[in-house]
Amino acid sequence: MRSSAGESRVTEAHDARPAPIDHEAIGAAVRLLRAGGLVAIPTETVYGLGADATNDAAVTRIFEAKGRPAGHPLIVHIGDASQVVDWTTSADSRIDLLAKHFWPGPLTLVVPRNQKVSDIAVGGLDTVALRVPDHPVALALLEAFGGGIAAPSANRYGRVSPTTPAHVAADLGDRVDLILEGGSSEVGVESTIVEVVGATVTLLRPGGISVTQLEDVLGEPVVDGTATASRASGMMESHYAPNAALRVIEAEQLPLIAATSAVIVPFPTRRPLSWSLPEDSAGFAAGLYAAMRAADESGVDEIAVVLPNHGPLLAALIDRVGKAAAPRI
Repeated sequence: MRSSAGESRVTEAHDARPAPIDHEAIGAAVRLLRAGGLVAIPTETVYGLGADATNDAAVTRIFEAKGRPAGHPLIVHIGDASQVVDWTTSADSRIDLLAKHFWPGPLTLVVPRNQKVSDIAVGGLDTVALRVPDHPVALALLEAFGGGIAAPSANRYGRVSPTTPAHVAADLGDRVDLILEGGSSEVGVESTIVEVVGATVTLLRPGGISVTQLEDVLGEPVVDGTATASRASGMMESHYAPNAALRVIEAEQLPLIAATSAVIVPFPTRRPLSWSLPEDSAGFAAGLYAAMRAADESGVDEIAVVLPNHGPLLAALIDRVGKAAAPRI
């Protein structure tokens, strides 16, 4: 939500009601995907830019539309946990355990791949990233399509991920063939990514499922692999970045921020150019990207962010805002 000079705004709560299913739009999307087209898909995390995960030419269009460098692996979205066997050579019981417990939901599993998926979609790696999204429109599309849909976030590479159809349109314009309507993304930040290969389960990106939740289900520790070379989406040092410079500050530093800078905070404030989000990490995450985009639209040169200090999505927020603040690509 954009604020005007001298006025602070509180970002409204997301509408969590299930999005209605437009079966005519789903049919059109299926036809486009089967013809090698690109479809923007609503999920509970962010909107994705989808293509047939088995079609090299279609997947190449994703990279071209986003301006995404080749070699960065994509997430393949599937309709049900039972479909994992269609994409992997692994029989690791931990894959089934995590899938059955957290899917549909904001968890991506990186597993040994078979030859079904496009080599371009996996960036030439010997693994594939799989997820079942928790959104009625996405699930209806996957059921109707009957296959896997490779879908990174539906925005220009390195920029702020979209959480509404308007965000997708603003970033990609006619580079996408169809945008499916699905309301605002409920989680608001990308999925947790874990690699289930060999003896360990390794965290590659924090997200909507916490490490504690994963370890409670697995009964074993999850190894931190977030500092390793990129093996999954969103692992680059600079990512999720607005046009304006962004920095993370403590609440005590807020009076030192210039009045011409935008601020995003987890508490009410009377500052101009301010976006007040909920104090809990889940509520803050749900509104973060929309606030970053709105602050950018106000024309500021700098955005200062105060993060919440608690909650299960705090690790994801630290990761996303830290990468948004990193030196630009």
